[in-house]
Amino acid sequence: MELRPASRVNGFVVAAVLLVLFLAAVAGAVLGFVAVVNGGGAGPLAGAIVATVLALILLVCATGLTVVNPNEAQVVQFFGRYIGSVSEPGFFSVVPLTDRRPISLRVRNFETQRLKVNDADGSPVEIAAVVVYRVVDSFKAAFAVDDYEEYVETQSEAAVRHLATTHPYDAHDPDRTSLRDGAEVAEELTIELRERTSTAGIDIIEARITHLAYAPEIAQAMLVRQQAAQIVAARTRIVEGAVGMVGLALEQLSQQGVVELDEERKAAMVSNLLVVLCGDRATQPVVNTGSLYA
Repeated sequence: MELRPASRVNGFVVAAVLLVLFLAAVAGAVLGFVAVVNGGGAGPLAGAIVATVLALILLVCATGLTVVNPNEAQVVQFFGRYIGSVSEPGFFSVVPLTDRRPISLRVRNFETQRLKVNDADGSPVEIAAVVVYRVVDSFKAAFAVDDYEEYVETQSEAAVRHLATTHPYDAHDPDRTSLRDGAEVAEELTIELRERTSTAGIDIIEARITHLAYAPEIAQAMLVRQQAAQIVAARTRIVEGAVGMVGLALEQLSQQGVVELDEERKAAMVSNLLVVLCGDRATQPVVNTGSLYA
């Protein structure tokens, strides 16, 4: 069984017809009983009974009138049997004596709890995500799962846990995706949640990480490690730049013939330039007042 539209007609037309017929039936029943009281015999009595039964039938038919709000669907059941859904907003008349269950089609969002899990490297992290979703199949949302809202929340937490265990907090290898790679992680989480919640007729619009941090017991140690890694990376870039600058200086000195340096003096110059360029403190210049080799 799958989603299908329920049979319906304009509710205003049906309501007007039912109202006119009901008033006519009530009037006929009243006149019939008045005639019976005045000794009218069996004819007026039969007419009054028929009019009363007709009025009751019209009241039963009025139970099919329903109002559907914008961005809402009503799942219609007739004595337990699914006969269709009404997704268009308006005033309609469906099959009488049916049970109508409203399902919201509005966009919803919720944030998962902060979950404590171990990442791919075994480090405990705290992670949470926000999930934006909406119902696209009212039949599955009503009958495929017990409570689709609870189902989405449970599957979201499971997907976030799985995501955290398959990626490290920090990826030292450029070929690996870390939890801090926002766009890639969000896309992966969204795709996984769509697969998990399609059974319930849910469309996941977006899922993103909103909180990511190391667990408190290792946060300080991981902060020191991150600082050390950043220092090493910065020093590497400085050395690369300094080597390029030294090479460029020696090349231009040689091309322009400013000074002729032997290998020993080139080594000394390279050493001094690297100390100046790679040092983490300001250098103090020393003026040599003697000869070049003194």
